[in-house]
Amino acid sequence: MATAGASPHVLKIHDLHAEVAGKPILKGVSMEIKSGELAAIMGPNGSGKSTLAYCLMGHPKYKVTSGTVTLDGHDLLSLPVDKRARLGLFLGFQYPQEISGLSMAKFLWTAYAQRHPEPDIDTAAFDESLATHLGYLDIDKSFLKRSLNEGFSGGEKKRSEILQMATFQPTIAILDEPDSGLDIDAVKAVGETVAKVQKESPQMGILVITHYQRILKYLNPDKVHVMVDGVVALSGGRELALELEAKGYDWVKPPVPPPA
Repeated sequence: MATAGASPHVLKIHDLHAEVAGKPILKGVSMEIKSGELAAIMGPNGSGKSTLAYCLMGHPKYKVTSGTVTLDGHDLLSLPVDKRARLGLFLGFQYPQEISGLSMAKFLWTAYAQRHPEPDIDTAAFDESLATHLGYLDIDKSFLKRSLNEGFSGGEKKRSEILQMATFQPTIAILDEPDSGLDIDAVKAVGETVAKVQKESPQMGILVITHYQRILKYLNPDKVHVMVDGVVALSGGRELALELEAKGYDWVKPPVPPPA
């Protein structure tokens, strides 16, 4: 729930259609993510989950053909990637890029400064927050001296993405399969840290994209959406994720469009 007295943030997606290399992938996605909410998108491979994340962030490979997306009333689709980020949108990648020569510390500080321009920037708050979240994720300070994601293990890359989210304090955070390729202990560490970050930042809305419910037991999502063939076929609460874990996705069918 949003903090009392504060203006809630809202990401609104309405009837979003998108294609990749001329192939339709999203076929009318609609949903909302609000302050203090944690929503999950589940679904089989090829259902459009990651495509939705990249469309929201503005990846040039993904072409939005119709529909609208707004963040706090701003037309997100009309903005370049950097302005979407400055507005408060964050994407944690499934496969983060490596950048040689750019230290984690420099990257985190530079991005943080973009969200908190002078004279509002608080170096002490940044240092304190960074130390806290390093502890949550069981990351040694020496990690900050390494080049961004270069030579990182799969688990380290995921921890890096969550550390970025915790440091940047976005309005809406989208995490694309943060549990992908992780062992049980790493999933627990990542899931618990996401939950702690959201508790510390009640104005943040989080959208987690995942195949499995294992990370959701640490997050307790408010809403679970199931994507099938480019649309949201089913929505429910935490219990829906458990049902999907037990029964798979074959029983979930896309909605039948009304007759023309």
